[in-house]
Amino acid sequence: MESVVHSIVSALSGKISKEFIVFLVSMVPLLELRGSILAAGFMRMEFLPTYIAAVLGNMLPIPFIFLFIKKIFAWLKTTRLKKIPEKLEAKAMSKSDQIEKYGYFGLLLFVAIPLPGTGAWTGSLIAVLLGMKTKKSLLFVFLGVLIAGLVMSLLSFGIIKNIIG
Repeated sequence: MESVVHSIVSALSGKISKEFIVFLVSMVPLLELRGSILAAGFMRMEFLPTYIAAVLGNMLPIPFIFLFIKKIFAWLKTTRLKKIPEKLEAKAMSKSDQIEKYGYFGLLLFVAIPLPGTGAWTGSLIAVLLGMKTKKSLLFVFLGVLIAGLVMSLLSFGIIKNIIG
């Protein structure tokens, strides 16, 4: 992930604002919030602009996942690309135990704990596949993104290091 983020930062630096780079990176699946805060670190950005751009960018695609992913997957399954949604659904559902067990609180934790394979995109896909209520799921995904952004920012900006040591 670090080399991908570094390549994006190198390609876009000087062409668009640092905040917009963070915003764009945070919308990319797999990179999401973690990647965008890493990008901010490469660009030596400050906490607040990074946090705001990362959270907003990470959340922008999420309502579209809730509204359209089932239709997109259904259409893809009628094409030669049918294995793509099947693999994405299987991978998402393989990570759904916590959400199935704890419901919306599990969704919040899934999104909030910044580990590989977790995040707003996957959490939203799981919520859709489990048939969870859209508005309530959006709220819990948003709260999870806020928490994940704080955790990543505290780690990345060394605030925790300053508190501990």
